[in-house]
Amino acid sequence: MNKIIKTENDEKYNKVIVLLSIAIPLVVAILFGVRIDVDLPVFLPPIYASINAATALVLVLAFMAIRNNKITLHRRLMKFAIALSVAFLVMYVAYHMTSDSTKYGGEGVLRYIYFFILITHILLSIAVIPFVLLTYVRAITNNFEKHKKIAKITFPLWLYVAVTGVLVYILISPYYSTSF
Repeated sequence: MNKIIKTENDEKYNKVIVLLSIAIPLVVAILFGVRIDVDLPVFLPPIYASINAATALVLVLAFMAIRNNKITLHRRLMKFAIALSVAFLVMYVAYHMTSDSTKYGGEGVLRYIYFFILITHILLSIAVIPFVLLTYVRAITNNFEKHKKIAKITFPLWLYVAVTGVLVYILISPYYSTSF
């Protein structure tokens, strides 16, 4: 019978993971209500969509690296994927604090596809936070057996969020204001 032995570090990390998993979406939601009257020097949506595309690519490369037993490369790519996700989030929030939301103008079946992709993207972008954090913590604490188990869930979720972020941008991009 396998006993699950929790260490003091597990408890400490678990508290941080829970805190961040609640705080990040909450802070993002609060910041969406804040308006700053600043003209950004660049139009951020294509930049953060490109960051999503890069994240998807890095995740696939990291998956391939670990499959080929290139642990150091995998570790570096995963840290880069996390950094890209943080950069995306900062730019996404900055854009929405300084710009009005763009309404989707498509019709017919494409409208339903867009909203399905958007809603699943948003919900899973929130849900993936604790998975990414837990997967990362299990790696840095050398708990590789548990890391592998959770990574099998985290990878497809995170990849879906990254890819659908690009799709959302592509589908809504014709409706952005042309004042940029």
